[in-house]
Amino acid sequence: MELLSPRPGIGQIKPYRPARPPEDGAAWVDLSLTVNPLGPGKKALTAYRHMAAQIHRYPDWSQDRLRHAIARRYDLDAGHITCANGSDEMIHLVTQAFAGPGDEVLCHEHGYRGFMKAIRAAGATPVIAAERDLVVDVEAMIDRANEKTKLCFLANPNNPTGTYIPSELVLRLRASLPSHTLLVLDSAYADYCRRDNYSDGTAIVENSDNVLMVRTFSKLHGLAGLRVGWAYGPAGVIEAVNQTRGPFNVGIAAQAAAEAAVGDTEHEEATFAHNSAWLPWLSHELEQLGVRVYPSVCNFILARIPTDPSLGVQAVLDHLARRGILVKPTQDYGLADCLRITVGREDENRALVAALGEILS
Repeated sequence: MELLSPRPGIGQIKPYRPARPPEDGAAWVDLSLTVNPLGPGKKALTAYRHMAAQIHRYPDWSQDRLRHAIARRYDLDAGHITCANGSDEMIHLVTQAFAGPGDEVLCHEHGYRGFMKAIRAAGATPVIAAERDLVVDVEAMIDRANEKTKLCFLANPNNPTGTYIPSELVLRLRASLPSHTLLVLDSAYADYCRRDNYSDGTAIVENSDNVLMVRTFSKLHGLAGLRVGWAYGPAGVIEAVNQTRGPFNVGIAAQAAAEAAVGDTEHEEATFAHNSAWLPWLSHELEQLGVRVYPSVCNFILARIPTDPSLGVQAVLDHLARRGILVKPTQDYGLADCLRITVGREDENRALVAALGEILS
């Protein structure tokens, strides 16, 4: 009898591997996930608690209040917005809607690994374009595109490298891709990148019929545990995503908290100020220890551990674990000698530097 087996491609999906969790129940310093160290804002917490008595009800399938709150905050058309259970689900939804067996989906070398999982799950074939010095190489991506390319994923800024490309290069990419290719801009970390030559992609979406921008409430807004993401795109693309998503994919409390968070500019500015102060501090302190730190516009850094026969990434991870500190190994991104380190609270940042100093000095 033939054994039941999953569709081809499913077996090639690498399961998510979190940093080693604590085993003794002790409090750990977790800098392995790119969360907001300040937590959610007071407005989001109040809205979340207010909905506690309503969680026996199904959420609004149309996501009407949340979509209009996002539209007001960013001056967008609410009819061109849809929401999902985190930006990860949005990436899966758009991939399922537009790509399948026989189709190709273009990505960049050290791009967010959630792209690969969504592509394999849809039965499509991933095509990887090389990067240049951990920065997206637009010309390499253009060279890999062809008539089979249904989607092109661009994480800008990118996780885990922390790098970005300017708007003019994003425009160059869109202009050079086939007209039948949907360019998906993963702008999860856009709130942290306030550079004159950077755009989250809003203007590109509004001047094109084949660009989708994906955002999240997990980073700046501090709602990672509630899983709320959103997308802005052409009506036809949004309609296709809505036809793919479940009607109640964003919970009732999550919608309420996100609606409050998107209007809480005070919390946004406090978070941005914290990151602006501690990102350069952390980078400088690690460089003083001999660690190569790549320039980052996000709320994390990519650190290359010094090459030493008696020292390696695993030894550093083990040492940090003994000190109660978690960071993210990046071997799944083809960066086996690097660690991704989130900017934490002051005490967490100082604890990390002290622990690294013990093993690297």
